[in-house]
Amino acid sequence: MKILLHICCGPCAIYPVKELRSAGLDVTGLFFNHNIHPYTEYKLRMEALKSYAQMVELEVIYREEYLLEEFLSNVAGEPQGRCAYCYRSRLEEAAKTAAELGFARFSSTLLYSRYQNQQMIRELGVKLGERYGVEFHYEDFRTGWQEGINLSKEMGLYRQKYCGCIYSEKERYVRK
Repeated sequence: MKILLHICCGPCAIYPVKELRSAGLDVTGLFFNHNIHPYTEYKLRMEALKSYAQMVELEVIYREEYLLEEFLSNVAGEPQGRCAYCYRSRLEEAAKTAAELGFARFSSTLLYSRYQNQQMIRELGVKLGERYGVEFHYEDFRTGWQEGINLSKEMGLYRQKYCGCIYSEKERYVRK
């Protein structure tokens, strides 16, 4: 069975790709991350994914549009709601792409992070799957958190220090 996996970065893809493949699924990645700022960070994460994908022979669809204005216009008025928008917009792109390309399922590496809202991601994924007629594959990949970290270090992949958006960068570096 074919599954389209939204991927936020190379290190976060390692454990989910391994698990999905071991379950017999044919995985294709999708890189669509208009939330990542600044542009240099966006490029570093995309290049890390390209390196990882080459190492494990993973086909990835890259949506390389850098949609800074779109992201900011949707979150600037209410930054505390940014994660809901961020999850929804990226999962919607994955669901829509999966439906257009004939995938049976879609999922996201957002489900790997200990820092993301699993319940919200799951609910949005299921809703969007119903809208686009493709099943959302929910799996709690957090069980492989440390394994993914260790493997990403062994592979020499760039590892980011914050979630991706300018607000998460501020939270990471500006002391309260």
